[in-house]
Amino acid sequence: MSEISHIPVLLNETIEGLNIKPNGIYVDLTLGRAGHSSEILKRLNKEGLLIGVDQDKEAIEESDKRLSKIASNYKLVKSNFVNFEDILTSLNIDKVDGVLMDLGVSSPQFDESSRGFSYRYDAPLDMRMDVEQKLTAKEVVNTYSEAELRKIFYEYGEDKYSASIAHNIVKSRAVKPISTTFELVDIIKRSKPAKELKKVGHPAKQIFQALRIEVNNELNVLKETLGQVVHHLNSHGRLAVITFHSLEDKIVKKLFKELTVVEGNRTNFPLVREEKDYILITRKGIRPSENELENNHRSASSTLRIIEKK
Repeated sequence: MSEISHIPVLLNETIEGLNIKPNGIYVDLTLGRAGHSSEILKRLNKEGLLIGVDQDKEAIEESDKRLSKIASNYKLVKSNFVNFEDILTSLNIDKVDGVLMDLGVSSPQFDESSRGFSYRYDAPLDMRMDVEQKLTAKEVVNTYSEAELRKIFYEYGEDKYSASIAHNIVKSRAVKPISTTFELVDIIKRSKPAKELKKVGHPAKQIFQALRIEVNNELNVLKETLGQVVHHLNSHGRLAVITFHSLEDKIVKKLFKELTVVEGNRTNFPLVREEKDYILITRKGIRPSENELENNHRSASSTLRIIEKK
């Protein structure tokens, strides 16, 4: 793999928000190219431990090279982060002091055309985070029913032309299979009115997002993983989550509110006060600074939320 740079999003805000203890155990569930993990490892002493998790084999290999130049007190695991509890068990660990989840697709995955994540490169329709899994975007596009495609595009992509796009995909694949990103982009463009094509932003962005979420089962995996993580935080341990679109952010915001906000009514509030086990560190999601937006356009849609176990 060629060396492709990746700028970690909201780096300073995330590292500060994790409130790192030098002898603590920290888990980066979205290792990528170790942008965040490198800074975590620098702040740990020999008693501390960094655990990096990624389902991308190349990410593991590149991160190992980078982290080995900093220190040796880290472990890397190739796995989907939904296996969080199994990973801890395999390492004989029950509680940790901090967990990071950066839910963006890493720059190398976008920039390496063969991965098929980007509508800007002509490549096979793939979009797998884990290249060893079976389901690809090509299979989704060519085998799902029109109704299933319409549902995915509308719910995961929030594209108001979902019905038209799904219909035209089914028509096109009846002639020949849709195999590449540009073939799909052409269909999407043909499915939208001229006024839409003139708007700022790529017309295929939402559909590609929807396919990526479906291929990698991202939203269901996120819900399940968050539920596991919060139960394995030490006292004062923190979970930091960086989201990149409203579907992810709603899931994180909803869970954090459930864990930290006391709901009351005229009958039981304030006479009965329920104690919550978690504290919301970020009352509002943290957004990138103007300086970061100038230097890293991919940070534009990112939001950081942090919660702490009491």
